[in-house]
Amino acid sequence: MLLQISEPDSPVTNQRVRKRGLGIDLGTTNSLVATKSEQDALVLKGPDGTALLPSVVHFGDQVTVGNPALALAESDPGNTVVSAKRLMGRAREDLSHIQLLGLEDSDRLAFDTASGPKTPVEVSSEILRALSERAAAVLGEPHEGVVITVPAYFDDRQRQATRQAAEVAGVNVLRLLNEPTAAAVAYGLDETIAESSVVAVYDLGGGTFDISILRMEQGLLRVLATGGDSALGGDDFDAVIVDWLQTQWSLSEPTHSQMRQLLMTARRAKEALTDCDTVSVDAPNSVAPQPSCELSRERLQALSQSLVKRTLDACSNAMEDAGVEQVSEVVLVGGSTRMPLVRESVADFFHSDPLCSINPDEVVALGAAIQADVLVGNGDGQEALLLDVIPLSLGLETYGGLIEKIVPRNSVLPVAKAQEFTTAKDGQTGLVVHVLQGERERVEDCRSLARFELSGIPPMVAGAARILVTFRVDADGLLEVSAREEITGTETHLVVKPSFGLSDDEVATMLRSSQQYAAEDMQARQLREARVEAESLLHGLAGALEADGDLLSVHERLGLDGEVERLLQVLDADDVDVIRLRADELGQASLAFAERRMDKSIKAALGGVAVSELESLD
Repeated sequence: MLLQISEPDSPVTNQRVRKRGLGIDLGTTNSLVATKSEQDALVLKGPDGTALLPSVVHFGDQVTVGNPALALAESDPGNTVVSAKRLMGRAREDLSHIQLLGLEDSDRLAFDTASGPKTPVEVSSEILRALSERAAAVLGEPHEGVVITVPAYFDDRQRQATRQAAEVAGVNVLRLLNEPTAAAVAYGLDETIAESSVVAVYDLGGGTFDISILRMEQGLLRVLATGGDSALGGDDFDAVIVDWLQTQWSLSEPTHSQMRQLLMTARRAKEALTDCDTVSVDAPNSVAPQPSCELSRERLQALSQSLVKRTLDACSNAMEDAGVEQVSEVVLVGGSTRMPLVRESVADFFHSDPLCSINPDEVVALGAAIQADVLVGNGDGQEALLLDVIPLSLGLETYGGLIEKIVPRNSVLPVAKAQEFTTAKDGQTGLVVHVLQGERERVEDCRSLARFELSGIPPMVAGAARILVTFRVDADGLLEVSAREEITGTETHLVVKPSFGLSDDEVATMLRSSQQYAAEDMQARQLREARVEAESLLHGLAGALEADGDLLSVHERLGLDGEVERLLQVLDADDVDVIRLRADELGQASLAFAERRMDKSIKAALGGVAVSELESLD
């Protein structure tokens, strides 16, 4: 249980002043803000009486957010930004599988509007500002801060970008909370499920899909595993309908404006088919004077089957990662879970009727509000403490192009782990720390997060320096890396800043590829480790020969040089056993030389020392 903790000397009063915290669901399609009163959590509605704020921003003479901006999405699509969340923390090269309109024609990732280029962070900040203003107008009082929800599969850069958007909007962020975790809070699963029960939270929103597997352990809801696809959501279901409509109406290359209208038409048709078996779809006037066509729920299900299968594949992987075969409860989150195909498929997959009594559009915001209420100091001992986990392993590059994992995936947050490293070359005075994320063994198969340099290392022989590298991931999933040279105390650190995120292919395949290529990766790691060890042996022997080669006879030197040549000949081969065999043979051949060097060093150290002095050391 989460306890309310007071300072030791703080005065005790009978009446506690209730502080105000907000929960914000910053969604791809719609966003919401909620708060918790003494009795329960509730979403806050706008002047039009609706809780959902469309995540749409229009940049004209003035900035317009929500329904007024949505009304301009078809008439002025060039200045109206939708689904900006899908670009948070991403780079242009990540967008090959994301269908978005209005990006400016440059290397910079921004939307081209009449008000100038607008980045996804700036767009999201306008949405957050509008939600904060809505809360102020409805509640009539200031708030202490907000909990903003993010997809569980958001990586460090995407989370940092979300925090940046809040900073730009002037919103104090108490915590970034995973969306599936927030849903578990909203359902109060700590009070309704038994110890050791397992819960699956299936979250299919407008732009992202998340699956989280949680277990109740000693009153705590612990996230066992997370998975999903940060480039799969309701927008993709709209897109398959648009493709079908283009075929029906023989449209080959619709304009920017026509595509926006087609997407809006497809979304309305999809939503109508939640309750109807068939819907008549009329072509927008600006597209072409086409006759209407009939779209059936059966046809939509056929078009959407592959998308739903992608979500179930992610569920299967998450279950395997969590080490569980069945769940006690399934929670549905996100407006896209209203689709009958989704609900039926989820029920069949988990062999359990999913929980959907709370509005799937509101459940995340409500959970965030409950968590915010605790974080501002209103906790009453009834809330469960949720332990989130890191979705992908974090590590750094080591000599030979290998990744050394420091923080393994599914580590409970917050987490801090340290590991000691050393230099690979004699006289090395600097070290580049290359931070990576992923499950594979080689650097080229993982994603680069950041690089920074630790300088000022005193020149020493290879292996003598002691460099402590520490990874700290806070409760929001944000990463800080530090490196400290233990002899001099020289230290540097880096907070990973957003510039790009996981590409669509990386998000979908990173975990699966770690299993698919496990044997190949391990073989590649063994090969590189064997080469690194052999190169280290060759480097050390070369230095020793240069310094004390006179300790060997001509015949002995020729024999040793021959062993060196034999190792060099196989160093670039792909046979681990042969490389290690040749390295062992070289090591054995150089043993006598090593012993002579040791004797020489001992004699030099004891030169001029009397026998009586040595006896006194006994």
